[in-house]
Amino acid sequence: MLRNRIPLNPEHARGQVPMGGLIRKRMKRLFIILLILLTTQVLIIWAAEELTLFESLWMTMTTIATVGYGDYAPATFIGRTSTILLMFVGAITLLTLIISDFIEYRFYRRERILTGRWIYKMNNHIVIINTPKHGGTTYFMRFATQIRAVEGYESIPIMLLTREFPSGLPAELADLGIVHFHGSGFDPDALKAVHAGSAKHIVVLASDESDLHSDSLTFDISHRLSELNLSHKATVECVTDTNRARFKELGVRGIIRPVRTYPEIMVRSVVAPGSEKVLEDMFNYEQDHPRRYDLELSELNWADIVSALIRHDIGTALAYIDADDEVICHPPVNEAIEGKGLIVLVKSSETPGIEVVKEALERYRTFIEEWRSVQKNATITDSPASSVHTE
Repeated sequence: MLRNRIPLNPEHARGQVPMGGLIRKRMKRLFIILLILLTTQVLIIWAAEELTLFESLWMTMTTIATVGYGDYAPATFIGRTSTILLMFVGAITLLTLIISDFIEYRFYRRERILTGRWIYKMNNHIVIINTPKHGGTTYFMRFATQIRAVEGYESIPIMLLTREFPSGLPAELADLGIVHFHGSGFDPDALKAVHAGSAKHIVVLASDESDLHSDSLTFDISHRLSELNLSHKATVECVTDTNRARFKELGVRGIIRPVRTYPEIMVRSVVAPGSEKVLEDMFNYEQDHPRRYDLELSELNWADIVSALIRHDIGTALAYIDADDEVICHPPVNEAIEGKGLIVLVKSSETPGIEVVKEALERYRTFIEEWRSVQKNATITDSPASSVHTE
C-alpha cells in the first residue's frame, strides 16, 4: 500500500483483524443510523402532515421498501423535503449498504467454515485431534455413526482439530454434521478455538499409526492438555506400548493402540473407559485371547455353561456356534443350548485343551442333574400327601 494512499474502508488499514467482527460491527453501526433516520422521518411526517402516528410510520416503511402503495403521500414542503433527504438519499442508501454487508458476511462465514477457520459455539461435544494418515474420512464416518448409536450420544456434536482438509470437509463428513478447525493440538489458541475446555471428550489420534515417532507428537499434545487440566477428558492412541507409562503420568483418561479398521474400539474407550483393555486383549496372545472349541452342546443353558467354565478356571464363554455355523453372542441365559462349538476367552499362558472343557461341562451337567433330583425329592417330602402317608 502506498504511504499516502487512503484505504477504501477502515479495516483495510489494519492487519490481522477478525474480519467477521468488523463486518458485524459496521452493520450494527449502519443499522443504528438507519433507525435514527427512520424515527426522525416518522416524527417529521407526523408533525408536518395531517396523518396519525401509525399512518406516518406506515408511509415511511412503504417508502424505504420502495413499494409506494400511494395510499399516503407527503403534501407539505417539509414532508416532501425530508422524504427526499432522509429517505431517498439517506435511508435507502443505508439499507443497501446493510444488505451488501450482510451478503459479504455470509460469503465470509462460508469461506471460513470451508477452510476450517470458523469458531463455533460448542459445549459437551467431542474434539478429535489429528487425522489418520490413511482412510481418515472412512474412520471419521464410522466413528460418528458408532458414537451416535450409543444412548445419550445420539446428537453429540463432533469437532475435528486437524491440518487436513484445507479445502473443506468431504461431503460424507459434512452430511453427518461433523465440523473442523484448521490447527494443531499443541497450539493453545487452536484448543481454545475448538472449546476444548467445555468438551465432553477429547480424542487424540496417532498422526501415523505405523510410525513409532508419532508418539512424540501425541505426547506433546497430551502434555498441553495436562497443562490446561484437560487430560482427564482425553483418550489417546499410543503406537509403542513402552510409552504408555508416560501418558499415564499425565493423567490421560484412556490409552489404546491405533486400530484404524475398528474405530468401534475408540468409541468403547470413550463411552466406557476400561473396556478398550478387554478389546485389546482379544487381539493378542499376551494375556488373554478368544479360542474356539468344537464340541457338542446340549442339556445345558447359557448360564450353566458360563458358570461351569468359570468354576473350573477355564475362562469366560463369549459365544456359541449353532448347527448352522452361526456365532450366537449373548444368547438368552435360561434357554437350552443346542450347538457344536464354543468361543471362550482363555488365558494365553495356560490355554485349556478341548478335553478339559468337555470334562468341565460334563461335571456341571452331572451336578445339575443331582441338584434337580435333590430338589424334586425335597418337594415330594414336603407335600401334604406325603405327610399324611407318614402319619
